[in-house]
Amino acid sequence: MADIAGIHALIESAYRGDTARRGWTHEADLLGGQRTDISALSAALSEPDKQTLVLEIDGAIVATVHVETKNGDTAYLGQLAVSPTQQAHGLGQLMIAAAEAFAVDRFGARIMEMTVITQRPELIAYYIRRGYAATGETRPFPLDDPRFGIPVTRDLSFTVLAKTLR
Repeated sequence: MADIAGIHALIESAYRGDTARRGWTHEADLLGGQRTDISALSAALSEPDKQTLVLEIDGAIVATVHVETKNGDTAYLGQLAVSPTQQAHGLGQLMIAAAEAFAVDRFGARIMEMTVITQRPELIAYYIRRGYAATGETRPFPLDDPRFGIPVTRDLSFTVLAKTLR
């Protein structure tokens, strides 16, 4: 099994705090606190319909992505994390492609869905360049659940993006 503590450390470093600010994909200006916790990661990794893909370089975890089956022919891509010092080297694109292939091979998915915080237009644009499209659907952000972070602003929401895989 993957190094859960290492995966957790990477996710936190990519999304939150001053370390995350070294990269361009962070949420540190929108949310404080944690992005996830070890118990949530452990629980997710023990379920057969969920998987976290991990990329190691020279023994160090440098990128991860979470994939799960949702319903029918749809899979969900989430928690894409690339080490802030390794961003802008194509690792995110590599992990997205791996997640899509995994969703097709393992879950028989024809559609990949994700949610991105609406207030992150640069990240939404990144996914659009990779073939995703806004569905027109938005979902509420769990503003009062510190397991997902402590919001700096109360107007956070998610934009739903989707891509046809085959």
